[in-house]
Amino acid sequence: MKPLDNRHAQPSGNPAGSVISVTGLGKTYASGFQALRNVDLEIRRGEIFALLGPNGAGKTTLISIICGIVNPSTGVVLADGHDIVRDYRAARTKIGLVPQELSTDAFESVWDTVKFSRGLFGKAANPALIEKILKDLSLWEKKDSKIMTLSGGMKRRVMIAKALSHEPTILFLDEPTAGVDVELRRDMWEMVRALRDNGVTIILTTHYIEEAEEMADRIGVINKGEIILVEDKTVLMHKLGRKQLILQLQNPLMALPAALSGYDLALAEGGFQLVYTFDAQSEETGIAGLLRLLGEQGIDFKDLQTSQSSLEDIFVDLVRGRA
Repeated sequence: MKPLDNRHAQPSGNPAGSVISVTGLGKTYASGFQALRNVDLEIRRGEIFALLGPNGAGKTTLISIICGIVNPSTGVVLADGHDIVRDYRAARTKIGLVPQELSTDAFESVWDTVKFSRGLFGKAANPALIEKILKDLSLWEKKDSKIMTLSGGMKRRVMIAKALSHEPTILFLDEPTAGVDVELRRDMWEMVRALRDNGVTIILTTHYIEEAEEMADRIGVINKGEIILVEDKTVLMHKLGRKQLILQLQNPLMALPAALSGYDLALAEGGFQLVYTFDAQSEETGIAGLLRLLGEQGIDFKDLQTSQSSLEDIFVDLVRGRA
């Protein structure tokens, strides 16, 4: 896929500010179900922001409110400075949404459906822009093809082209790589990086947590309708990431000697593994002292390795901690 040049979608206003501001947002449905509870969230201009949460956590409700699909019960949302309720027309022109479910007119051509999407926002016809978007998404050769003839991956590219057709400064991607093959997933992430580099703010939800770990600048975790954490990805990994030293023992241990009680140790693999969990960022990890004590206790090991907790480990711990 060619690098996506999206200079036509340059944001307005102060590039250092928040492009989305959510204050005191709540949503209670007629059934009484409270989907969102007093959500405060600031999304920075020009970043890739990953919103993570288990099923039913409120991700889709939050996105739907910001995009103007669902009405909030309480709170205020600003999209590029525009109130999504009082100034909804201006707010919606700033936002592009690529939903998880594919929904396109099966009998329309690629060109016509993208051109029509632009017209829905009251934008003047711009064939040169539509051509550029389709070429950047490797859809140009399919421009005259009916949507129904395309593969699932191509249909998803069409959804992205539709979302970009009115030149938004904010792009929501709801599970953008669900059900697509590895090659297309890689192409999509190249496109997302290129969009971000050209000033578009990307907000994505994903069940592929390794994608958020690779792509996102910041991570937000939502659970039971509440934002429980928002943090720079590198800071989050630094604060909450665990590192482990795994020792393969020559002979199994049935129990940990009392002399090792000062260390965060656990036995695994029937006593053949000794697992030490430590803070890799601290000045003193304790590894040297542990190895010295093992020698004094006559505990020999034949191999050692280290492992770092992933974003998925952190996410699971956060959600369980709030359960």
